[in-house]
Amino acid sequence: MTGSTDWLAALRAYLLTVAAGALVWEAAHLPLYTLWRTGTTGEKLFAVVHCTLGDLLIALTSLALGLVLAGRRDWPVRRSGAVGAITVVFGLGYTVFSEWLNIVVRESWAYSDLMPVVPVLGFDLGVSPLLQWVVVPTLALHVARRAGTPRQTPTPEAVE
Repeated sequence: MTGSTDWLAALRAYLLTVAAGALVWEAAHLPLYTLWRTGTTGEKLFAVVHCTLGDLLIALTSLALGLVLAGRRDWPVRRSGAVGAITVVFGLGYTVFSEWLNIVVRESWAYSDLMPVVPVLGFDLGVSPLLQWVVVPTLALHVARRAGTPRQTPTPEAVE
């Protein structure tokens, strides 16, 4: 009555969900950055695509680290909670670093007055990027777990 775990289907589902979620999130929170007022349409489009692809790489790397540190051969059926927690923590950690690097050090982007911020490690960090790295990977990991969980196939005896 049991099938085998399909980790490849889970990985595909995770990546597709992250890509779709990141694209929507990046487009939706663009007004929270000064680029919304100062950028051309092409610059805004480039930012959304560039950031979405970056998010996909961060999400894949974070999941890989989670799998290496806590995964099992039968992931996502087993150890999905531990892998998920590590994935989200790495994603959040990288986000804090990236926001600090690009806002404080490089000054390559800035928040608009609309961005809610929280003080983190001596600088104001946007709430939207933090929420993104909790909501999108958590949703993607849930979808991945469902995609990778074996389907219960009835035995011949159960069909009769």
